[in-house]
Amino acid sequence: MKAVQISILALCCAAQTARGADPDQSVRPMARTVSFVASEAPAEEMGSQQGLLRWAADFRGRAIAEGIREDVFDNAMRDVRYDAEVIRRDRNQSEFTKTIWDYLETAVSDLRIANGKDALRTNKVTLDRIEVQYGVDKEVVVAIWGLESAYGTFRGNDPVIGSLATLAYDARRAAFFEGELLNALRILQSGDTRPDRMLGSWAGAMGHTQFMPSSYQEHAVDFTGDGKRDIWGADPTDALASTAAYLKNFGWTEGQPWGVEVSLPEGFDYLIANRETLKLPSAWAALGVLDMNGKAVPDHGVASVLLPGGAKGAAFLIFDNFAVIEKYNTADAYVIGVGHLSDRIKGGGPIRQGWPVGDRALSFDERIELQTRLTAAGFDTQKIDAKVGPLTIAAVRSFQQARDLVPDGYASLRLLERLRTE
Repeated sequence: MKAVQISILALCCAAQTARGADPDQSVRPMARTVSFVASEAPAEEMGSQQGLLRWAADFRGRAIAEGIREDVFDNAMRDVRYDAEVIRRDRNQSEFTKTIWDYLETAVSDLRIANGKDALRTNKVTLDRIEVQYGVDKEVVVAIWGLESAYGTFRGNDPVIGSLATLAYDARRAAFFEGELLNALRILQSGDTRPDRMLGSWAGAMGHTQFMPSSYQEHAVDFTGDGKRDIWGADPTDALASTAAYLKNFGWTEGQPWGVEVSLPEGFDYLIANRETLKLPSAWAALGVLDMNGKAVPDHGVASVLLPGGAKGAAFLIFDNFAVIEKYNTADAYVIGVGHLSDRIKGGGPIRQGWPVGDRALSFDERIELQTRLTAAGFDTQKIDAKVGPLTIAAVRSFQQARDLVPDGYASLRLLERLRTE
């Protein structure tokens, strides 16, 4: 797209006049918790470079009111370009999913395991120091690094300011991305990096371990002691330490695993395989839930049984550290990917149980249909959003129990086909 040459500075005065700007507001920062609603633009301008620049001129006053210096804003936003590809990816990201076994095949591939062991060896001195400082397993930090940027080899080439500006200008999640853009500008204002070095993914995640600007502001650390929290450069030290700090700040328990693969006994009560039923592993062992060698899992803390592939797939006892990794990414597949990759980097073996490989993942439309049909049948999923989270799993389990099916909470195509016959 050919850029429309309209200066933000040329537009900002008119935008401030139209708002009737309070002169005191330009020098008194507002509370950081304030979120903004993106200004409305004429329909013909939405999704265009001209529309983005008009939005940016309006946003400039709000950013300055939040404490962003004029020179920082103008330097960062000088070359922003509307990126239609960012919007396309944001619109389509929920359309495609993988089964847990397909995801793990890539996330914990032989190559990723081998590269993870190499990364652990290469950065051993640094990672040992980080582990001592934060009490977070170095293999878990390396596994996140591996999944987020293939150990730093794919950190993202998109200009973060431009991506966030495009997403903030777009109406779908404007308030969220305006907040992230403000935090990105605060990072620049602090001097930790420059706009041309602030590169990342299309959605604004940055650096070796893909921090969003808000997470960076809260958790990034200067572990090298050079006065900058540099997660973008070739040296991964600050990024790895920041990831450990992030996990520690969310309650990482030192010495506790994320989870352990277990076998379930014949006649196991699948109604207790949920995140709310917490028992010590010794209590689970009394019910026949044992590790893959037939022994009780050590009492690392209370745990619950997770069945990511239903009754026909692998089972895990998961601990509090599972929920900590969820703070990085809420998808069970991601957490299992990080946890299992860290185990493999440490020298552990593959998952020993099989998966229902004949199943395929439900499409976006099928997940919507599943939730709609469950709710209509009296098993309310609370939301119709295509996200198979705890509420939908509970509804699936209730439906299965009412129909004398194995109540494992597994949202499969077979279950949807059963609902279609109701």
